[in-house]
Amino acid sequence: MLEYISENALLIIPVLNIIGMIIKNTEKIPDKYIPLILLFFGILGAVAIMGISPESIVQGVLITGTAVYGNQVFKQLRKE
Repeated sequence: MLEYISENALLIIPVLNIIGMIIKNTEKIPDKYIPLILLFFGILGAVAIMGISPESIVQGVLITGTAVYGNQVFKQLRKE
């Protein structure tokens, strides 16, 4: 998946992880909405870096998917 993501957009993945942790620690937002909120920030971040274009929107979706998937893999591997 990383071969499809622009090098500039890779910087947004750790930012999305931090935003996700902040949202997770607030009890006002249900967990089921966190991926959608991260998608918004992922697309916004990609557009900010790459400009408004269909490619930047696709990059935002890809980096959000990578961040959420990576987080879930990490959580699942820690389970016993």
